Amino acid sequence: MQLNHAQRELTLKIVYYGPGLSGKTTNLRQLYVRASPQVRGRLLSVETRDDRTLFFDVLPVFFSSSQGYNVRVKLLTVPGQIIHVATRRIVLRAADAVAFVADSRRSATKENNRYWHSLREDMRENGLDPDRVPVVIQFNKRDLPDARSEEELELLRRRGREPVVGAVAVRGEGVCETLHELMQLAWQRLDADANLSRNLGMSEEEFLLRVFRNMNLDGTSLAERYKAGTTWRGGSG
Repeated sequence: MQLNHAQRELTLKIVYYGPGLSGKTTNLRQLYVRASPQVRGRLLSVETRDDRTLFFDVLPVFFSSSQGYNVRVKLLTVPGQIIHVATRRIVLRAADAVAFVADSRRSATKENNRYWHSLREDMRENGLDPDRVPVVIQFNKRDLPDARSEEELELLRRRGREPVVGAVAVRGEGVCETLHELMQLAWQRLDADANLSRNLGMSEEEFLLRVFRNMNLDGTSLAERYKAGTTWRGGSG
């Protein structure tokens, strides 16, 4: 988190981490389409010829609080290929929350576990406490054969402390819900550490409303919750 009282600006950094081709870039592309053009920056992507993200995507989302603070939410992905360890660590630096995007297929369990342990190691290398940085686990590709059942995901939810969200990112399913969990947990942790509610004059409810009122939430479980405050209805596909 970067909080600049002189410029009245707060910057949060959310990182999407996980195996190659798990759906990290797809998540950001879906969020970009759903975000109002008035609050989104450019979606930057550097890709190799095999269409895998080489470095990262950046999606800055801007809005102003009722107290005049400009809030910037930076969304980034790490490169999934195992050879880009150093780049992943650079992108992960100073992250306020992390989405771990896993492949739902049972055949991907070993790879998911390897990257999960890599995430915790990369956090420690960056001076981040893996037990304090909020992490949301997204099990993507729920539409593919051999995907874990909903009962299996529920068991994982009960066993772990991290929220678990099922998703089919290519269809936009679970994408906004994952971001909502990330935003909520990031705010709660930073509020506890830096008393953001008092310093910014903004509650958790206002923070979430300011983010998601600028998102097209049609077809998501969040639509009803933010229906009254939503100002952007375009770009859902």
